[in-house]
Amino acid sequence: MSLYALGLGVGTHNANGQWLEVFYPAPRLNPSPALVEAVNSLFSTPGSHAMSQQQAATLADTLATADAELAQALQTLSQSNQSLVAVLLSEDAAPADVPAAYLKLHLLSHRLVKPHGTKLDGMFGVLPNVAWTNEGAIDLAELPARQLKARTQGRVIDVACVDKFPKMTNYVVPKGVRIAHTARVRLGAYLGEGTTIMHEGFVNFNAGTEGPGMIEGRISAGVYVGAGSDLGGGCSTMGTLSGGGNIVISVGDNCLLGANAGIGIPLGDRCIVEAGLYITAGTKVRLLDDQGELVQETKARDLAGQSDLLFRRNSLTGAIECKTNKTAIALNEALHANN
Repeated sequence: MSLYALGLGVGTHNANGQWLEVFYPAPRLNPSPALVEAVNSLFSTPGSHAMSQQQAATLADTLATADAELAQALQTLSQSNQSLVAVLLSEDAAPADVPAAYLKLHLLSHRLVKPHGTKLDGMFGVLPNVAWTNEGAIDLAELPARQLKARTQGRVIDVACVDKFPKMTNYVVPKGVRIAHTARVRLGAYLGEGTTIMHEGFVNFNAGTEGPGMIEGRISAGVYVGAGSDLGGGCSTMGTLSGGGNIVISVGDNCLLGANAGIGIPLGDRCIVEAGLYITAGTKVRLLDDQGELVQETKARDLAGQSDLLFRRNSLTGAIECKTNKTAIALNEALHANN
């Protein structure tokens, strides 16, 4: 049996034995034949399997030379009193359960696949809504009793958020990034090396940055931002969950979205959108030549994916104009060094 992906992890059940979340210390995409053979000796069919501490220890011994990082993680898991799970995905298919969904999210945040690089169909229907607290994930139906018990013991359960997705940094901290407000980056985000997420920046799952980049705006689900691009404070990208339909919104390399700007079309490379200007697919745009003369009027969707464009609003007429961008956008190397 060959495998598309493999996850060996530890997670949380509710009182009914249902999975709430899973942590995978070392997920594997297209695992090696030696790793597949070792796992197949314990789990002969694809899917999600409960894994005992003894099975984890056995795998750790078997993989000591074939995959030292995973073997070390398994050795730690074998000493845990928490629920362990092995997820074997034979193909890239829609996640069938919580452990499989979390493995897919880990693949993204570990930079093993890029946004749109793995199938996430039906993800929302699979993941439960969970209270994320200082005592871990808690089933919402069990939260009141847990809160009452904590109070009687002189403790307070701090509920950071109620959501289907946890924050990424509780599971993965990618190399070479800065995140000013960790609650604003969901597990399943892809952050390339050199990415800086400022306090008001937000990155959804199945979205992210090639890096390097400065993100002070919103990267919605499905949106991917190219290398060297800067998203100004309060700007927005329209994802498939916010009205974009089947259009995949992306930002090319070395682009600039000004403060409070927004896009509902994909941008090519070296594009600028003026501060405060929101461009949707149906926005009427006046195309100007190098002398500032009108060439034609069109809709923004006809400019989707084209490079070297500058979008601005005429302060006298209010008309939205587009001309060739002759300004090179370069990020400050010292400011964006995350080592």
